[in-house]
Amino acid sequence: MVLTIIINRRSVPEVKTPKFLLPALAASAALVLAGCSTTATNASTGSDGDLKVVATTTQIADLTRNIVGDTDGVSITQLIQPNQSAHSYDPSVADLTALGEADVLVINGVGLEEWLDDAIEASGFDGITIDSDEGITILGGEAGHEDEAAHDDEAAGASAEDHDHDGGNPHIWTDVSNAETMVATIADGLVAASSTHAADFEANEAVYAGRLAELDAWIRENIDTVPAAERLLVSNHDAFGYFTAAYDITYVGSVIPSFDDNAEPSAAEIDALVAAVKATGVKAVFSEASINPKAADTIAAEAGVAVYSGEDALYGDSLGPADSDGATYVATQLHNVRLILESWGVTPSAVPADLQ
Repeated sequence: MVLTIIINRRSVPEVKTPKFLLPALAASAALVLAGCSTTATNASTGSDGDLKVVATTTQIADLTRNIVGDTDGVSITQLIQPNQSAHSYDPSVADLTALGEADVLVINGVGLEEWLDDAIEASGFDGITIDSDEGITILGGEAGHEDEAAHDDEAAGASAEDHDHDGGNPHIWTDVSNAETMVATIADGLVAASSTHAADFEANEAVYAGRLAELDAWIRENIDTVPAAERLLVSNHDAFGYFTAAYDITYVGSVIPSFDDNAEPSAAEIDALVAAVKATGVKAVFSEASINPKAADTIAAEAGVAVYSGEDALYGDSLGPADSDGATYVATQLHNVRLILESWGVTPSAVPADLQ
């Protein structure tokens, strides 16, 4: 019997300017990938029962690994590597080969993977796509405010599948409750893709969901000790809107006023942020591990406040390498919250044993 599965087969956001499909790469990829694509209809019916999964970002890969665990016969390929920008990522031929051979593709969604349409076309991927943004309220350009287009679509009766969230804030994972929703979505997709491994996926999801709930409670417990008026944050780029909205933090601004970590601030924008830091009483400016800290250093110096960079930078668009404080999603959240609390003059409570 052939099992046909469709999990959110909508197209990903349209790419306005292809960033990596140079003629030579496209030609070499075509030669390498000939005959390698896998269709959705045979994703769970391979002769050996194996399941090949490709995950796009570092966060998505980590969430997926926690669901898969050590399940035999399931492999995960992570495309974007630690401290690599999701916005400027260029798939290699090896990445396209892995994608072409995959049964399942797990993505962040909300337009983060701007290169994805071209990658799918070049690789010949024709498997199941699990879009982890399903069921999440997408914020617009101003932190803490729901995307008006999404709201209008919902009011008009449009389904989540009809709305691609293009133009919204893609950093959905920074709110731990969103990560819990993402994990449930990914687990449901993997279970549907492989009945052979479904029991393992469900058991692993239950354990990991419990850890995420414990993480969320620890964050709230500690942030709630700080008066709301003193919960102020300035980061390197506009990546923490969901985090600040979830935990009632005032997002004063970002060094790079853009969702894209490759953008550059203008002199006027730098002056405006320095003025906002001075006016609000912000005590620190946070750089991010995957972004050059030079502009953050400049703004902190001009405003006369501390700067957190280097090993004390926040993890935003990317997890860190295996030997860093940001090696996993849970680790990045603990690291970020500890440092933010420190900047507010607060010593956090002990981390639950399950999260260490």
